[in-house]
Amino acid sequence: MPSAPPTVRVVTDSTACLPAAPRDASSPVVVPLRVVSGDSAWLEGVDITPEEVAERIRAGERLSTSQPPAQDFSAAYRDLAAAGARAVVAVHLSGMLSGTVDAAAAAGQRAMLPVRAVDSGTVAMALGFAAQEAARCAADGQDAAHVAKRARQVAASSQTYFLVDSLEHLRRGGRLSGPAAALGTALGVRPILTVRDGAIELAQRVRTRRAATDRLVELTVARAQTCARPAVAVHHLGVPERAEELGRVLADRTGVTPVVTPVSAVLGAHAGPGALAVVVAELGGHVHEDPW
Repeated sequence: MPSAPPTVRVVTDSTACLPAAPRDASSPVVVPLRVVSGDSAWLEGVDITPEEVAERIRAGERLSTSQPPAQDFSAAYRDLAAAGARAVVAVHLSGMLSGTVDAAAAAGQRAMLPVRAVDSGTVAMALGFAAQEAARCAADGQDAAHVAKRARQVAASSQTYFLVDSLEHLRRGGRLSGPAAALGTALGVRPILTVRDGAIELAQRVRTRRAATDRLVELTVARAQTCARPAVAVHHLGVPERAEELGRVLADRTGVTPVVTPVSAVLGAHAGPGALAVVVAELGGHVHEDPW
C-alpha cells in the first residue's frame, strides 16, 4: 500500500525550475508566476513555455512578469489541508527580486493550517534544490521548523552564475541597476552575473562567450570541490545544445550528473534568449535522528 502523505508539505513557486518528472504526495507543490504582455497574462508552466518566451522576445515583443496573487497560495494551502497536511513550509524566490514570498506569507496568515514562509534569497534550481531537500525532510517525518531550517540551509549553500546575451531585459525589468548594466556591457565584454544577498550582481567580466562559458565551468568546479555532496544544475533559454554541452563538461569535471532544464518562462523573460546558468548547492552533512 502507498504510504500516507507527510503531515508537513512544502510549497514553492515556478521559478524553482524543477525538472519535469513524476511527482508524488511528498513532492513540492508548485504555484506558478505569470508572464505578461499588454492585457494578456499566462501562467508559466501551464499556459506558456520558456521556448515560447524566447520566440516572443526574438520577435520583438516586450514581456513583463507578475507574482501569484495571495488567493493562489490560499487555494494551494486549502487543498493541502483537505489532503491531510497539518503544516506548510512555503519556500520561494528571493524577496529582493519578487513579492512572491510576501504573498505566500500573507495568504498563510489566513490559512486553515500554520504556514512558514521562507525567503530563499535565491532563484532557479538554487531554490529548487532547497525545496526538494525540504520536502525530503518532511517525507522523513520532520516537523515544520526542521523543514524550514533545511530549506534555508541548502539555499544559503548555493551559488548561481549566469550569462546573458543582453543585460537590457534585466535592466528594463528592474532586476539590475542601470549603472551595473552599463558596466557589464562596457568595452564589449561578456558579463558573468551572480545572485548575492538576494539580488543580481555583476560578478566578473570576460571578453568572449567561449571564455565566459569556460569561466562558468571553473567557478562550478571550484565550488563543487568544497562540497561533501554537491548538486549541480544547468539552465538555459533557447540554447539547449549549449546547455547539454556544458552539462557534459561539468559531469566530467565534477563527477556529478547535472540537472539540465530550461529556465522558467518568468526568469527567461528577464534573462532573454541565449541565457546560460549554473547552480551548485551542498546537500551533504545532513542527517535525521531516529525518533525511536
